[in-house]
Amino acid sequence: MPVVLVSDISLGLQEDQEARYQLALDRAGLRRSQARELRVARRSVDARKKDRIRIVYTVAIQVEEGTPVRLGKDVRIQAPQSLDVLPGTRPMKNRPVIAGFGPAGMFCGLLLARKGYRPVILERGPAMARRVAAVDAFFRGGPLDENGNIQFGEGGAGTFSDGKLTTRIGDPRCRYVLEEFVRLGAPEELLWEQKPHVGTDRLRQVVVGLRQEIERLGGEVRFGARLESIALENGAVAGVTAGGVPIPAENLVLAVGHSARDTFAMLRELGLEMTAKPFSVGVRVEHLQGEIDKGLYGRWAGHPLLPKGEYQLSHRDREDRAVYTFCMCPGGVVVPAASVEGTVVTNGMSYYSRDGVNANAALVASVDSRDFGDDPIKALSWQEGLEKAAWRLTGSYRAPAQTAGEFLAGRPGFAAGRVAPSYAIGVEGAGFDALFPPRVAAQLRLGLRVFGRRLPGFDAPDSFLTGPETRTSSPVRVARGEDLQATRARGLWPCGEGAGYAGGIVSAAVDGLRVAEKIIGEWAPVD
Repeated sequence: MPVVLVSDISLGLQEDQEARYQLALDRAGLRRSQARELRVARRSVDARKKDRIRIVYTVAIQVEEGTPVRLGKDVRIQAPQSLDVLPGTRPMKNRPVIAGFGPAGMFCGLLLARKGYRPVILERGPAMARRVAAVDAFFRGGPLDENGNIQFGEGGAGTFSDGKLTTRIGDPRCRYVLEEFVRLGAPEELLWEQKPHVGTDRLRQVVVGLRQEIERLGGEVRFGARLESIALENGAVAGVTAGGVPIPAENLVLAVGHSARDTFAMLRELGLEMTAKPFSVGVRVEHLQGEIDKGLYGRWAGHPLLPKGEYQLSHRDREDRAVYTFCMCPGGVVVPAASVEGTVVTNGMSYYSRDGVNANAALVASVDSRDFGDDPIKALSWQEGLEKAAWRLTGSYRAPAQTAGEFLAGRPGFAAGRVAPSYAIGVEGAGFDALFPPRVAAQLRLGLRVFGRRLPGFDAPDSFLTGPETRTSSPVRVARGEDLQATRARGLWPCGEGAGYAGGIVSAAVDGLRVAEKIIGEWAPVD
């Protein structure tokens, strides 16, 4: 049955929100008796005018075929969407192999499994229960497991995050990804909220459910199986070795994530075409969540119709250098995210409830070839060098920290204020001028001041800075052609965020689906 979408239905906070349905029917020229189903398809908050905050809806109306509808600028028929792809006919001798079980690898594996290809998925880290135990132990001051941590393990780096499912790509596969999340236990509002998030707690459940479905369909997930080498014959993939075990394969999906530095070094030695890619570095900035809510919503802060306040701020200077906020975690915590011994790395994480006292976000400055050259391996070394320098500042996994007031004044350390740092292992007062290159430190100061003018309280003296934040995106892009295969290796499919083709959970998952479709369209399943 057709679905009519009626958009831009705006209601004030004090209006009856159920009125959205009648307003949608009236705009579409329909009677309530003609609607087989009425539901919210999209909900967002318009807080540009704090004294007149409004909730903006898109309403979906399902009607019988042939029902007359008054179409217009805000009334349209939803186009049908499908991921159906017919299997190819080229014989495949061996099951496809996927390296990495983050969003790209998971969704590539899911689609392949559903089409009967029974993929073999390699994950260097442990399954969820063991991974969570290793992370919790590290947070309590235990040793770092270099293969089981915030970066590596079942679900990839996004598993320990806010679980944001927003994306700027306009790909119809995004809906497929969200629907799978909901089907596997994520909250249903993911399908209509403007800024959907699942939280690290709910996301872990979804990841395990997705893996179990792949296994039920004949796929296989091998944990503790780091990709060690790739065999090429006549410019094509012939097999891989992982965890000391050789695996024959004609197709290898490279979905290893942005922190697999040893894998990128192996690819370089193999002669694959790779380029250095811009990324960003900086700190985690923490504020009281209540102050962020006031800065965004004014007197309406705390209203039950309003979500926890979150922001995304950016500024670009005359030299085309950017400073911006990234991965904002309302009601969240700053987490230790190192994956190499003798380094300090920070990241942010929220639970679904977002009920923590603090908000945190990455405050980062862009870096590119002007900072580390055109060599991708040098870019990775430059990134790791910051993480090692942070370790030297504190002599441990404790993170260097400053309050915004001290940082803006050029004084090392922090002054006690309203914001208590949430970094689990603990922080030590330091000076970020001793950690970052002068240009990066200057950009971070510029960001604090500029964003303080846009969002009241952002640059408050007791805003707490913990660093370094270095794993914003991959510093490397593994070159691939229009057919999505590596330019110098047939059957090798660079995929997702680590390979340089995505920037978050949903976009990485979509890239995994695109690669799966290409494999399915060319190859027949193994008998």
